Parts: sequence; C-alpha cells; structure tokens
Amino acid sequence: MSGMPATRSPNRRDGRYIRPDASMTLLTMVMDQSLDEGYAAAARARGAEGRSRLPVSTRGKLVLALGLALAAVVVTVSGVTAQNDEPVLAKEHDALVQRVNDSTAAADKLQKQVEAARTQVEQEQQRAIGNGGDGGLTALNGAVGTGAVSGPGMKLVIDDAGDSGSGSAVDPRTADGFTGGRLRDRDLQLVVNGLWEAGAEAVSINGQRLTALSPIRAAGDAILVDNRPLVPPYTLLAIGDEKRLPGAFQDSMGGRYLRILQESFGIKETSSPQHSLDLPAAVGFTLRLAVPVAPDSPAPPSPSTPPSPSSSTPAGAAPSAGAKPSRTGASKP
Repeated sequence: MSGMPATRSPNRRDGRYIRPDASMTLLTMVMDQSLDEGYAAAARARGAEGRSRLPVSTRGKLVLALGLALAAVVVTVSGVTAQNDEPVLAKEHDALVQRVNDSTAAADKLQKQVEAARTQVEQEQQRAIGNGGDGGLTALNGAVGTGAVSGPGMKLVIDDAGDSGSGSAVDPRTADGFTGGRLRDRDLQLVVNGLWEAGAEAVSINGQRLTALSPIRAAGDAILVDNRPLVPPYTLLAIGDEKRLPGAFQDSMGGRYLRILQESFGIKETSSPQHSLDLPAAVGFTLRLAVPVAPDSPAPPSPSTPPSPSSSTPAGAAPSAGAKPSRTGASKP
C-alpha cells in the first residue's frame, strides 16, 4: 500500500493549489483563530500568558499571608462579639418585658385600691346624708360616671379585619401608616358618639367607664381610653332601652359609619340586646365643682344697677348680669 503524497497536487491549470473552503474565508478564520489578535496582543503585553497571579517573591508571599491572617482575625472577633452580645440583648429584652408587666400589675393594683376607696366614700356619703334616702345623689353619680350602674341595654363588639394588612380600597384614614383593616381612635369616637346619640345612658369600653371627660386617643398602634391602652376586640356596653337602643344606633351617624367600615374594609361588628348589664364606676374621674364666693368679696352688680366708671367692662358692652359660669369656666350667652 503506497503512502500519501507529501505535497498536494495542484488543482488549477496554472499549477497552484486552492483550498476547497477558499470561498468561506470568515468561517475559516473563526475556526483557525478562536482568539482575536487584539486580545492576544493585550495578554502578551501584560505578561499574563502562562503566568500565575500569585506572588512569587518572598515579600509578596509575606504580605499575602499577613492580609489573610488579618481578615481571619477580623472575622473571628466579629463572630465572638456577636455571640457575646446575644445574651446581653436577651437580658435587656427580658428586663424591659418584666418592667412592663410590673407596671401593668401596679396600675391594676392601684385601680382596685381606688375602687375600694370610692366604695368607702360612697358609704360615708350615704351615712352622712342619713336615712332620708336621697336618690338624687345616687342618680347623679350614675349619670356622671362616678357610680356603678346596672340595667338593660345593648352589647357591641368591634374587631379589626381578618387580614388587616391588606385591602384594595383606598382608605383616607391611613395617611399616617395605619392599614384600612385596623380600627382607629377616630372610628371608636364616632361609634361612641352614635351610642350617646341613640339614647345610651352609660357606656363602657373593655371595662373602662366613659364620662363626659373621657378621652379616646391613639398612642402608636394602641387605642387609649382614659389613658389606658386597650386591645381588640373592643367590647362596648351601653345601658338604655334594650328594644329601642339597637335600632336607634343603627340609624345614627355612628351606626352608618360602622357599616361603611364593615362593608369597605372588613371591620368585624356584632351587636345584641342585653336584659341586664353591670357597668363599673369611672376610675380617676375628677369632678369640677363650683366654689362659693367668700363673704368678704364684693357682690356682683344687680341687673338694675349700672356699672361704675371704674368697672372693667369695656365701653359699649353690656354687663353680663345673670350669666352663669359653665363647667369649663366660660360664660354661656
């Protein structure tokens, strides 16, 4: 068997040899030269071909070892510090929780003491009045909230939506970050005003008796009633006519507003008439009483007596004879 010829035989008439793929110059160049000449030249200029990027000199190796050791020390110190800080943070958290629980327990104890003292004061008042049976004082205490009351009425339970973090409707109440499914202090105010409008004689929220001076405010995510935080669900008890009060509340502004919250944002609400309710007395209620005029103070001018020139009444203004001071000290027209 004969071997292959050492030279290629010409395939043109002029005796030259032409490759079969001579018409595919671009493909031939891509196959023969996979690396562009510019990249190859740049690599040769950097001296990167066939060389390692690790330092070869003794000084370079020492610098690299020192850098690695320093990084290892930093990582180790960070891990040890984080591990040592975890028990400290846990202790601080537990101490803060314990302080909150102790403060809550102390506030509850003081509230019980106040209720016991109020009961004693009421007993002393009844003993001082005598056996005449002054029912006006008892009725006044029940009306202003300083005395416990009992009677028929209605029970209203309001709770946040099941998924209070979601909601497709745009709620104008969420301007400060609250979600639409959360009950706000303003919502609770409107509902309570609706109960008063419907004819409620006494109202309490989660056991907190409301008076004419009871504030309903928000502190963070909590709703405060008389400066005491409440958590949902909110149970409102209202004493009144058990047959008329529920329907009157549904027709009031507060009842209509509550239905809008229920339909638009998923606020939960249930109401039912009650044959008998017991509402406690308000805690921390301060009466604003009138003080009698001292005997040596000058008497106010009568309506028929014109004011003296030295009077402090402005010129052209009529004297306020017969005007009675209100609870806040301002004069009623």
